[in-house]
Amino acid sequence: MYYKKILFATTASPACDNAAKVAFDMAMKYDAELVVFHVLGVPSRGFSTQVTDVKTGELEEMYDDNYISLVKEEIKTYYEELSDQVNVRIETAVGVPYREILRQARAEGSDLIVMGSNTRNEDVTSTRYRGVAGETLRKVAKNARCPVAIISRPCTTCWKLFSNIVVATDFSKAADSAFLYALKSAEAVGARLYIFHAYDLSAAYAGGKAPTQAEIEQRVAQAQQKIKEKYLHKMGDFDNYEVAIWEGTPYVEILKYARDKQADLIVMAHHARQYANPDEAEFGSTVEEVVLRAPCPVASVNHPDKVSD
Repeated sequence: MYYKKILFATTASPACDNAAKVAFDMAMKYDAELVVFHVLGVPSRGFSTQVTDVKTGELEEMYDDNYISLVKEEIKTYYEELSDQVNVRIETAVGVPYREILRQARAEGSDLIVMGSNTRNEDVTSTRYRGVAGETLRKVAKNARCPVAIISRPCTTCWKLFSNIVVATDFSKAADSAFLYALKSAEAVGARLYIFHAYDLSAAYAGGKAPTQAEIEQRVAQAQQKIKEKYLHKMGDFDNYEVAIWEGTPYVEILKYARDKQADLIVMAHHARQYANPDEAEFGSTVEEVVLRAPCPVASVNHPDKVSD
């Protein structure tokens, strides 16, 4: 998987520092253009020409060229140490952040969006942080036409150095795109691909009757057959892979498996499998929990755009 244009959505604050290092590193390694994108804020009311600055909270004239120039210069200075040998362009916009990020990504034809899991600068181990992913992240992941790399912790490796990629599937249509992205990424960097499915025991218990061991084994066998039918025949000559099916709470099993395999990247579709149309889906709780707890970057892939031939 190669990238010509990467969109890095940022507030140019410490909350985005981990994501920034990944975005700049990827742009350098792939010789891609990096668009550093910052949404100045939302108009204070209706068609007002004033915007509440997202960093200072102060009202600013959105069409003031001097103000916009100062913001761009501040962003340039903030990322100056990372900008060496990277083709960087800084863009700004006014509006609701998730809408502007999606609009910019589509206008640019971005191959990848990189962003942090939250714009708040707080401890990722805190209960409040873990309780909910940022609203901007939720809506970007839901509607982005390209993969979204979500960085919640420092990333010690980058895409070209990855050795282990885990793709977690629920066999949905969107998961097919996630698998294809993971496969192409593994092929491009020579990584081992781990195809993983978690049989949801919590859903099985929802009916009030615990599944028997025989029923669990049957479900696991069915999942193995689905993986064979849906994915393995698409792999061509690529044979550096492993298949695993565990039962339990999906996000817990995904995290345990990723840690066991020392994953450098987890790839998932962003919504629950019952949604046939990705545009109607809500950000799945499984992905949200994985994003906030994963020891490595998580790529949310929901559409075939940018990943299919």
